[in-house]
Formats: sequence, structure tokens, C-alpha cells
Amino acid sequence: MAAVQEKRSKRDELIDTAIRLFGRNGFHATGIDTILKEAGVAKMTLYNNFASKDELAVAAVEEKSDRFLTALMQWVETRAESPRGGLLALFDFYGDWFSAGDFAGCFFINACAEFADAGHDVHKAAAAAKQGIFAYIEKLAGNAGARNPHGLAEQLMLLLEGATAIAQVSSAPIAARRAKRAADTLITGALV
Repeated sequence: MAAVQEKRSKRDELIDTAIRLFGRNGFHATGIDTILKEAGVAKMTLYNNFASKDELAVAAVEEKSDRFLTALMQWVETRAESPRGGLLALFDFYGDWFSAGDFAGCFFINACAEFADAGHDVHKAAAAAKQGIFAYIEKLAGNAGARNPHGLAEQLMLLLEGATAIAQVSSAPIAARRAKRAADTLITGALV
């Protein structure tokens, strides 16, 4: 018997389309009409679900955050053989992401760059996404027995962010492997 596929709502279609287009073209460069055409929905559907393009952008950032963090956690949980290995698996996840054909840099950093005002709702949603990633890394560091889980998480986050920037700017997915070698040294020195 074939699996019954759950019907997606028009709201979900709008968010999925916005994530794809904002990620590929940028937030400001992507017009509402393009989103509507790609999603196959009417303008009224958009405004029945979102008061503005910015509200749609916030929903897209929040959904992208949920998906990214879920994928990261699943990757680490299924590949790490130890708590220390979980910290190193972060870099393998990023390397896989950098090698994906649709890699266009960090969705959240790009959102913060386009919405530079830290008080803007899109910027706040993107910053919250980064905080969620950081909190997960800090948890992994604590589970691994780091003397200072917060400090180690800060260092690993810096390596991941730097690798992401290098991968985006120079199309060098190898940045994750290089960052992983540096992380290995930091982790060794940070564990009890």
C-alpha cells in the first residue's frame, strides 16, 4: 500500500518557497510576486497568512532554523560514537553542507547582513537561530566533559562560522576539514 502523503498548506508552500528564494537570491532581491508565482498561490493567500513580506521572512528564518538544528542534531546523534566525537561530528555536518550543490552561505548570517538593524524582527530571528546552534554545541561540550563548556562552545562556534565564511567566499568545502583539525586540538585541551 502506498504511503499517504500529508497535504501541505498554502502557508507551508509560501514558507518553503521563501526559504528557497531568499537563500538563493537574498531577502531584498526577492520580490513578493516572485514568491507567489513560484509557490503557485494568490496574493490574497499571502496576506491571509502574513501581514507583510517581513513577517514571511521571519517565518522563513524560524522554519529554516528548526530544520537546520534538527538536521544537525540528527547527524551528530547518528554518527558520533562518543560525546567527544559529537563535537567533531559538527564539522563533518558542516563539510557535507558546504559540499551541497545549493550551498550559498549561511542563511542566518545573510539575513543579519540584509537586516542590519539588530532590533529588526528578521535580524532577531536569525540571531536566535545562531543562539540555538550555540546552545546545542554548549550542551555537547558539557556532555563531553569540558571544564568550561561555554568557553569551548564559543571557540568551536568561531571555527564553524569562519569555515562557513571561507566555504562561501572561496567555494572551498575543505574549510570544514581544516576547522575540524583545529577543533580537535581545542577539544583535547578543554576536556577534563
